[in-house]
Amino acid sequence: MTSIFQLTLFAFVAFSAVLVVGVPVVFALPNGWTENKRVVLSGIGIWILLVFVIGILNSFVV
Repeated sequence: MTSIFQLTLFAFVAFSAVLVVGVPVVFALPNGWTENKRVVLSGIGIWILLVFVIGILNSFVV
């Protein structure tokens, strides 16, 4: 169970780094928001899902 928690936490950190770089790039493009709105919102949804999954897995690890 600890390894699943660690992999999920690594995915969360890696995905957060991608969002930190990707979201400002999307906003900097001339038509970035209108063309990539669905991608950005999906990324934020996955990020929120990972937060909840990590919280649930944390209760099993501790």
